[in-house]
Amino acid sequence: MKRKNLIGFGLVAPLALGITGITAASARLYDYAFRRVDYVPETSADKQKYADEYYNYVNWFHNIPTHHWTLHADDLENRVEATFIPAAKLDSKKTVIIAHGYKGNGETMSNYAKMFYDMGYNVLLPDDRAHGRSSGDYINFGWIDRLDFVDWANSVVSRIGADSQIIMFGVSMGGATIQMTSGENLPPQVKLMISDCGYSSLRDELSYLLKEQFNLPSKIFVPLINAINHHRMGFSIDDVSSIRQLRKNTRPFLFIHGEKDIYVPTYMVDESFEACPDPKEIWIVPNASHAESFWINPQAYQTKIQQFIDKYSK
Repeated sequence: MKRKNLIGFGLVAPLALGITGITAASARLYDYAFRRVDYVPETSADKQKYADEYYNYVNWFHNIPTHHWTLHADDLENRVEATFIPAAKLDSKKTVIIAHGYKGNGETMSNYAKMFYDMGYNVLLPDDRAHGRSSGDYINFGWIDRLDFVDWANSVVSRIGADSQIIMFGVSMGGATIQMTSGENLPPQVKLMISDCGYSSLRDELSYLLKEQFNLPSKIFVPLINAINHHRMGFSIDDVSSIRQLRKNTRPFLFIHGEKDIYVPTYMVDESFEACPDPKEIWIVPNASHAESFWINPQAYQTKIQQFIDKYSK
């Protein structure tokens, strides 16, 4: 993992900063990590080789018939938007709700959307809060989004019917969002949960990235970042725990993770898997980096998911 240049970022060694400097540096780190950006950052260098395939999926997304869904339409501060793609087979009762990654949006999940579409599913692609077309100034890393995903599931039941069969699926931050959603009171139409490379907790993920990307001590910076977040967002980063939510899960759960993930280290999926009650399965994809498991072999990825669905959908 390439470390950030601390001088260019506006930071120097913590011991040289003093209390005021550390506080200011924490605020800069918070804005860097939590404040929304109205563009999709460039993907990591290890996935640049998949650019042509990715844009083929995006072109498919832009040419497929879609509908626009909204939550909290009259509440400008909490308005959440989504794209709905009807299945090719009219009146299909099968729907997948897909959670995107950090600083992405529904469009960035076009490859997964097409995979499920080809499997016969309606596809719902929300833009999380502070992403895409949805409102919000700060990224909540799935904690508030999890409640929106409960609402999205209820919206599917309301629009598609009480005989709906729903899968929840997410990648990276979206994977963690699905893990956290699993502990909520979901409608019975939600049958299966699938997470690809989700983190076990926000505290652990922030601590890991502070060390690996900035070589900064988490014991100094995480409490200050937490205080800023509590003031701006109203919750502690310690609330954002996939592990605690997964312990309440009652549905079959498939965990996917890249063997060589250096952004969400593989030990986190082991912790999440251990916390989740049965039935559950785990698939560690050899040689895959972060969010690369699909791209290494799309057909094998689809086959694994189809096998999971076939095994537990009844």
